[in-house]
Amino acid sequence: MRSEYRCLASVAAAALGSILLASSVAAQERPLPMGRSIGAACTRSVTVPAPAGAPGPGAGPAREPGQGPPGAGPGAGPGAAVGQGPPPFESNLTPAEATKLVKVRDDVYAVVNVNNAVLPDIPLYGGNVGIYLTDGGVVLVDSKNERMHDDLVAKVRSLTNAPISYVVLTHNHADHSAGAAKLRALGATVIMSAADRKRMGGVNDPGLPQVGYDEHAEIVLGGKRVELLEFCGHTSGDTVVYLPDARVVIAGDLVATPDSIPQITNYADGGSWTDMVRSLDALAELDFDFMIAGHGPVLTKREFLAHRSKMAAIRTRAEELVRAHKSQSEIAKALAAEFNWGVGPGLAAGNIAGMLVEFAGD
Repeated sequence: MRSEYRCLASVAAAALGSILLASSVAAQERPLPMGRSIGAACTRSVTVPAPAGAPGPGAGPAREPGQGPPGAGPGAGPGAAVGQGPPPFESNLTPAEATKLVKVRDDVYAVVNVNNAVLPDIPLYGGNVGIYLTDGGVVLVDSKNERMHDDLVAKVRSLTNAPISYVVLTHNHADHSAGAAKLRALGATVIMSAADRKRMGGVNDPGLPQVGYDEHAEIVLGGKRVELLEFCGHTSGDTVVYLPDARVVIAGDLVATPDSIPQITNYADGGSWTDMVRSLDALAELDFDFMIAGHGPVLTKREFLAHRSKMAAIRTRAEELVRAHKSQSEIAKALAAEFNWGVGPGLAAGNIAGMLVEFAGD
């Protein structure tokens, strides 16, 4: 654990008595459930800096496939950056109508959007949320946004009156993290990777997680284990939550399956397609039956494996096209035609620009 968070984590552990944060050295030596070391699971082998003048993380979607808006950096995502004003989108659906509660296990539920659409649903209603019920309290994975707070809490209350003890954020993008401040105000402890915690607001930000971790952390609550595993690919510090007793994985935006919400990396936040595919390979070795993705429906492991193969094929094809000196527009059209990837409101445009850099070679 980085020194700047070691003291904070120690205080939290002593006061709460239910979170155990592994040190960096111990994490490197401790094997993941799939048998790989944590250090090897996330290589961060590719670094693609955002171009000068690019907006901050989570900038709005691009305009046309292969042609992002002026100044848009590679990997611009659908959620506005934390701290920005409300999104300029409208919908006839109330928060309660726009989301639904899905039972995964007797003690695991998912809150998912009714419509698999980038706009206006992701800015308005956020991404998926995982709910883990224990005798000691509730663990939430991701927080949606402030607008969705009341509906999210109401859905939890429909299952239990136990307090929301922990909120684990899979990454820093607003559609997953902007509801953290209101959950902190309820008394929850918010946790995320140290890498993505640095991308949140300053120390006075009410939504800033109280605890950051490196590579691995474990929450023990009500006799149940919650494993936090740091990967990379969508950002440089993605958190995957593994519930070994329930055999459920909550993957955040390392996994998004609907064609209408194409899975992307966020280059501006340290992600890359190379590491994203490697992380999916590592996730495939976890022992689980169901996965809650960052967007889209709850998946069986078989469905996840099919999605992993598709993402690997997209990465391979994109590299071939870049090495063949194809233009952004040509690459976008090819990936849309061959994989139905990047269709819709042009969300993939920023990724094409980043792919040109990532796969350019020597």
